[in-house]
Amino acid sequence: MSSAYTDEQIDRYLEFISLPQKYHRKSNPPRDLRMLTALHTYQLSAIPYENLSLHYSTDHKVCLDPQHLYKKLTANGRGGYCMENSIFYNHILRGLGFQVYTSGVRIRERIVDVPHGDYIGWRHIVNIVTLPCGAKYMIDVGFGGDGATKPVPLHPSTPIVPNIGTQDIRLVHDTIPQLATHSLTNDHDRAPHKLWIYQYRNGPDMPWNAFYCFPEVEFLPEDFELVNYFVSTHPDSFQTRMVLVVKFLRGVVDRDGDGDEGDGEEGKEERIYGKRMMVGGTVKENLGGKTRVVRVCGSEKERVDVLEGFFGIRLGGEEREGIRGRVGELKGGV
Repeated sequence: MSSAYTDEQIDRYLEFISLPQKYHRKSNPPRDLRMLTALHTYQLSAIPYENLSLHYSTDHKVCLDPQHLYKKLTANGRGGYCMENSIFYNHILRGLGFQVYTSGVRIRERIVDVPHGDYIGWRHIVNIVTLPCGAKYMIDVGFGGDGATKPVPLHPSTPIVPNIGTQDIRLVHDTIPQLATHSLTNDHDRAPHKLWIYQYRNGPDMPWNAFYCFPEVEFLPEDFELVNYFVSTHPDSFQTRMVLVVKFLRGVVDRDGDGDEGDGEEGKEERIYGKRMMVGGTVKENLGGKTRVVRVCGSEKERVDVLEGFFGIRLGGEEREGIRGRVGELKGGV
C-alpha cells in the first residue's frame, strides 16, 4: 500500500515538525536508523498524544481516515490517541520511502499506574519498520507517557534502549502464558508462538515489567476500525472516562540529562528529555527525574486555559461545549 499523502503534504509535515533540513526529501538522506530516530523525536515532540475528541467535540467520535488525520494533527496544536497518531505516521513513513506496516497490540491493564495481570484484547497499535540493511524496529508514537522515545530494535539479543531519565526499555521475544502454544516444544510444527513484549524498568537495579505485546503480523485498516470502535465507545475503556494529554519535550541534552527547549545547537542532535501530562484535571511534569504535579484544574474554564497555555492546544467554542454532561467534565464550572 502506498502513502495516502502527496509529496507536497509530506514536505509540509516535515516543515511543521521542524525536522532539520538534512533529513528533508530534497536532501535525499539515507533511510537509515539516524533518519528514523530523528523523525521519531520530532514527531513525538510536535504532535501530542491526546484523546480530546472523545470529550471535547460534538460527536465524540474518532475518525481514522488518513486525510482527516492529516488535517487534524497539523493544526491548532492537536494530536490524537494511539491509532490516530500511528496510522497518520505510518503514511508519513511510507511517503518517505520506508518499508513499514502496522500491527495490533495486546496491552496489560494497570493498578496504580503499574501494568498488572493478563494481556487483554487488541487495544493498541505499533509500526514495524524494516531498514534497507534488514534491521527491524518497533515505532510507537501513540502510547502516551510510557511510550518509547526512539525506535526499539526487534532483535533476539534483546538490546536495552535508554528512555526518559533512568528508565530503560526493551523488546523480548517470548511467549505469554495465556497462549495455548505457550508450553509447546520447539519441534516440527509445534513451535511455541512468540510475541514481542515491550518491557520497561525505572532504573538499573529495578525489576523489568511488561506493558504490552504484539506479533510480527500486519493488521489492515479494517482491523483497526474495529479496535477503534471499542476503544472509543465502550464504557470499560479508560479513554471514554478520562481526559488525557501528553506532550513530549525536545531539546539539546547535556550530560546530566537536563534539556533546553529551542532550536538546538550547531552539530548537536536534539532528543526527548521530558514530558508534560494532563490526567483528568491534574497537570504533571517529568524532566528526566521524578514526576511532579504542577497544576490542578478545578473547572472547565481553567482546564481549557491550561490546554492552550501548557500544551498549545486550542479548542473552538463547539468543542469546549462538547464536554457538558460527560463523565470527564470538571464540575467546578465552565
